[in-house]
Amino acid sequence: MLPAHHLISTCPGIRFGKPCIVGTRIAVQDILGWLASGMSNAEIVEDFPELTEEHIRAALAFAANLEQRTRQLAA
Repeated sequence: MLPAHHLISTCPGIRFGKPCIVGTRIAVQDILGWLASGMSNAEIVEDFPELTEEHIRAALAFAANLEQRTRQLAA
């Protein structure tokens, strides 16, 4: 996994610098929250047509990579 995904960006002026899907104001944290609440990928894409399945996978990969780096730093 790469440290940052090409579909994820951070910009201080957008959502206070939270990692977001490129070209949107949808944060990785939003997508993770929707998935955690039980929404399916199809439901997310239906509610937010600017997103694709690839965006959702990118958000998951970004979060997994971040968690892995956090564990490495703690070791």
